[in-house]
Amino acid sequence: MKRKIIFFGIALLVGLTIGVILTIKSDFTLPIYAQEVATPSFEGFRMEDAIIRVAKTAGPAVVSISTEYTQKLKETSRSFYFRSPFGASPFEEEDPFRKFFDDFFGGMPEREYKQRGLGSGFIIDSKGYILTNQHVVDKADKISVTLSDGRNFKGVIKGQDVRSDLAVIQIDARNLPVASLGDSDNLKIGQWTVAIGNPFAFAMQSPEPTVTVGVISALHRSLSRTLGRDRDYNDLIQTDAAINPGNSGGPLVNLEGEVVGINVAIFSTSGGYQGIGFAIPINNAKKIITKLIEGKKITYGWFGVTVQDLTDELAKYFGLPDKNGALVISVLENSPAQKAGIKESDVIRQFDNKTISNVRELLNTVGKAEVGRKVKVVVMREKK
Repeated sequence: MKRKIIFFGIALLVGLTIGVILTIKSDFTLPIYAQEVATPSFEGFRMEDAIIRVAKTAGPAVVSISTEYTQKLKETSRSFYFRSPFGASPFEEEDPFRKFFDDFFGGMPEREYKQRGLGSGFIIDSKGYILTNQHVVDKADKISVTLSDGRNFKGVIKGQDVRSDLAVIQIDARNLPVASLGDSDNLKIGQWTVAIGNPFAFAMQSPEPTVTVGVISALHRSLSRTLGRDRDYNDLIQTDAAINPGNSGGPLVNLEGEVVGINVAIFSTSGGYQGIGFAIPINNAKKIITKLIEGKKITYGWFGVTVQDLTDELAKYFGLPDKNGALVISVLENSPAQKAGIKESDVIRQFDNKTISNVRELLNTVGKAEVGRKVKVVVMREKK
């Protein structure tokens, strides 16, 4: 009887011990499980953290560029604001009063006017090379570059190209923060981007660049000559990140802190931000940066044809399975196209082994072709 009591006592003790162990184990595991569930959403936190990181890493390489150039205007009656007694505007050629006034005061000396401009840029080499837009430094007599830390340097143009609207300037400084260049060919619509620059720098009174955030709204955009400052802009990145006057030449950066574009233009009815900004893909700049630094002229391929996009009706008329291609309207004399045998009404379907969907693609492909190199062109002629 005594042995049974001892046995049950031991069994009870063992049971209580196991129960305590299980309880303790549960107490340790449950809080760990609850802690994992209570972790805040990582999406919003990572986004904010990424933008802060971009501002800290890419921001120091962004500079403010101010320019000054002299414009000479001849003093004529156009310089005087008067009203003609004949009722016509003094700026109209047929106004006899204006003609008399010009003849009487002819030969007046030229007057110089100082014009100032503002823009942005970013350092691409620790030796002081800065990439910006060509229109930012165009015709500049004096270029002043202000770094994000407030230091100011004189800028010298090393090379510029009007067609691409890109320029490289240099400052006499060393050990500078350098922007990391990304790959614009991998961009996707909806991808987050950060625009960095110095909009309205004259009013901000601070060298530290401004950071704005948005997404890539569209790719491969084109601007007409009217909207593009008399330049033919093709293959642009469109973004809704706030871009304003003074942002030109500044970088468009991905969340990895890599430059994917150079801010170049805005579409606006007011002159300010309206959510439609454009940037030149960084890969377009990579192809010519070395030549710009060396001061070499940038050359582009030329074909010598006038073309237009196809419509469904034209595609059917020419017996095409789709409307991909560019219809040749005319061929210029002594052009590469004429020498190759291209004729009017040909539909260019391929150029240099690349499928051509429209005129924009043809222009881009031809422009990128190396001057002097022979390329293969596939055309549809008389449904063959």
